Amino acid sequence: MTARHDKLVEQACRRLEAPGPAPNLATLAAQAQMSPWHFQRLFTAAIGVSPKRYAMAQRQRRLEAALGAAPSVTDAIFDAGYPASSAAYRDLNGHGLKPAQLRRGGAGEIIHYAYATSTLGQLVVAASQRGLCLVEFASTSAAPALLQARFAHAQIVPAPRQMRATIKTVVALIDAPGAAATLPLDIRGTAFQTRVWRALTRIPPGQTLSYGELAASLGMPGSSRAVARACGANSLAVVVPCHRVIGGDGQLRGYRWGLARKRKLLEREATTKP
Repeated sequence: MTARHDKLVEQACRRLEAPGPAPNLATLAAQAQMSPWHFQRLFTAAIGVSPKRYAMAQRQRRLEAALGAAPSVTDAIFDAGYPASSAAYRDLNGHGLKPAQLRRGGAGEIIHYAYATSTLGQLVVAASQRGLCLVEFASTSAAPALLQARFAHAQIVPAPRQMRATIKTVVALIDAPGAAATLPLDIRGTAFQTRVWRALTRIPPGQTLSYGELAASLGMPGSSRAVARACGANSLAVVVPCHRVIGGDGQLRGYRWGLARKRKLLEREATTKP
């Protein structure tokens, strides 16, 4: 994309983020002096989702922000721009929390956590009642702040004994990778991020894809930059294997837990692939 195209997409994002009804595709395309088809293709390649999906995500964020201050859940729903309560409940379904819980900042949700040691460093592992929601390489001194920032209003408590098998499986994915493990996941992100992360879990151990190949597999060729941003936002290290995505030239690209770890993970998986 050219610098001019980048600027047009950025301007469209700001319009879609503004309070009030979101402009439709025809309006955005006219402002960019493009056909709707051309503008949608341009926007989706840059951001990873269509203008409509982007607008929906912004509306969801406004609702989450409004829930804490509005007189009622219903007031927050309509203040955020939803035409009906049913649409808001549908958008929030991915959180695993009801709007009333979100209005209390997630109060009432219980997050269990534990520390573990792997050959690539210390880990903090956290799970909700739906499944794993956090796996990060982090020291025991840094982990409490990380958990608090991620789950600001939830009740964060040490993991019960029943979670030991899950933690052991997570460590095994790092220390002795082999066949893909099936673990319950509580994946939390935007619609596009969730789609990318789900796709990552389908890359077998010992195999890699380029960012462009992953974008193409999602039916969005040309969206490699958006896919790379989603990979960078992954908070389930190794379990959602963003380390299996590399540059189109075969070189390793950014990994939020360090390229040395990414290289080691891929080397181990290459020697143990089925």
